[in-house]
Amino acid sequence: MQTGNAPLLIFDCDGVLVDSEPVSIAVLIDMVAHQGVEITEEEAYQRFLGRSVASMTATLWEEYGIETDIDFLEHMRSVLFERFRQELKAITGIADTLDQLPAARCVASSSQPERIRYSLGLTGLLERFEPHIFSATMVTHGKPAPDLFLHAARQMQADPGDCIVIEDSPAGIAAAKAAGMRVFAFTGGSHARFPAFRDHIASLEPDLVFDAMPDLVHLVADQTARN
Repeated sequence: MQTGNAPLLIFDCDGVLVDSEPVSIAVLIDMVAHQGVEITEEEAYQRFLGRSVASMTATLWEEYGIETDIDFLEHMRSVLFERFRQELKAITGIADTLDQLPAARCVASSSQPERIRYSLGLTGLLERFEPHIFSATMVTHGKPAPDLFLHAARQMQADPGDCIVIEDSPAGIAAAKAAGMRVFAFTGGSHARFPAFRDHIASLEPDLVFDAMPDLVHLVADQTARN
């Protein structure tokens, strides 16, 4: 729970704590290709980055005519987890950064709880957040709605105005702003290389943009000193 004047730090998971987005997008593109639909990498990031499974399945049906039944989703999950086991890495510098941050923290991710914990466990980060892990499955509306971040703040007994969200996706940035929280946009993940993606992030006017995770320590300190 939040204590003193320190802000509550709410971290997204994919692309902020773990460098998972390239793997996730590659698996999605491959799964969709097997359904006879070609999606480019950049298009996939634009359509699906930071979205929940429910949002993903709705978009696949509405925009591409792909029906995702239980077998489709289970196969996708199995392939993804195996790729994670072989390839997933933590964001560079995140472990040391977390150890230097004095603020209370939690995770609020569009992913399902088992995927969040699997990812954090593989990369040695789980113990730095457990049990304060919140998923879009816990609320009615996922990002870009503010529901998940507001749920996390309530559970952590923090006022939204005392929260700083660390996000990498347009949907997450929009959700944080809608929740009345400060938002730091992280562009250091390997998926953030597209100029159009960076332009989109900037157009959403987060409180600041940074691309080296160790910088978060002094950025949080600066924000805390101003409030």
